[in-house]
Amino acid sequence: MTASSTRRTTAARSRIAAVGAIAVAGALILTGCGDQTKDGEDSTKETATASKAPLFDKLPADIQKAGEIKVGTNAEYAPMEFQEGGKIVGVDPDIAAALGEKLGVEFKFTSGSFDGLITSLNSGRYDVAMSSITDTPQRQEGLNDDGKKLGPGVDFVDYFTAGTAVYVQKGNPEKINSIEDLCGKTAAVQRGTTYEKALKTQSKACTDGGEKKITIEAFENDTEAQTRVKSGGAAAGVNDYPVALDLSRKADGGNAFEVVGEQFEAGPFGIAVNKDNKELTAALEEAVNAIIEDGTYKKILEKWGAESGAIDKAAINGGK
Repeated sequence: MTASSTRRTTAARSRIAAVGAIAVAGALILTGCGDQTKDGEDSTKETATASKAPLFDKLPADIQKAGEIKVGTNAEYAPMEFQEGGKIVGVDPDIAAALGEKLGVEFKFTSGSFDGLITSLNSGRYDVAMSSITDTPQRQEGLNDDGKKLGPGVDFVDYFTAGTAVYVQKGNPEKINSIEDLCGKTAAVQRGTTYEKALKTQSKACTDGGEKKITIEAFENDTEAQTRVKSGGAAAGVNDYPVALDLSRKADGGNAFEVVGEQFEAGPFGIAVNKDNKELTAALEEAVNAIIEDGTYKKILEKWGAESGAIDKAAINGGK
């Protein structure tokens, strides 16, 4: 998404877990070791580390102990993240699984509303948010579109890049060729996203130029926005370029939508992390670079037809 949407420091501790002679690459090993505390508490989960999970020791101690990273997402953005057969799949879950192999923990995804992801992250419900979230200075600083402070903000580990795209009904009955052509028309979008902001900016440009404003219909989820465009209730929808492109290829066998014009305002997608968790942020950056270097990253993007969003190196808070 070019989407709004969007984090804890603990001392690094080295921990080596051995489970007999068994080592499972990149997987969390849950053991019932038998020995318990005097109070009868369950023994600590152990994980495969060292050569099989080279970055495990980079993680905060609480995540090492848990053996997992809790991920908040909004699984409505094929091919980035969506639900299929009761599972959350797509580019982001595959990248997360590859990161998990480097870090020696499991990334567990939970889907919720997009505009609540950063709030849920900073409340401690999630360890990270990964949902095609565009890394912007406003999100880094916890500001809304008007510059009002809403929260502490987040740090981003950038792993992908994408722009905003306009999509319309197949056949383009309203003859829309760019976002500028939406002056005086209705556009559908998901609430709280960067492309909702793009529509607001363009609407102001319309009125400043003596044209009618854009009627912006913002929905709780992107599926509703797509339905509005498909029914003809909105002249166009605005979305992340890879999502809009996937819609044009797959919805109704490629007969529902088409993308018009070129993508614009390209920016990085980032994994959002609580600002107090610098240790996790640094570990994720190292893991992203590791999967780029070993070729796993490229294979994942090729699998989903998302090669246009590839980056050469991870960055922290690279959004400008």
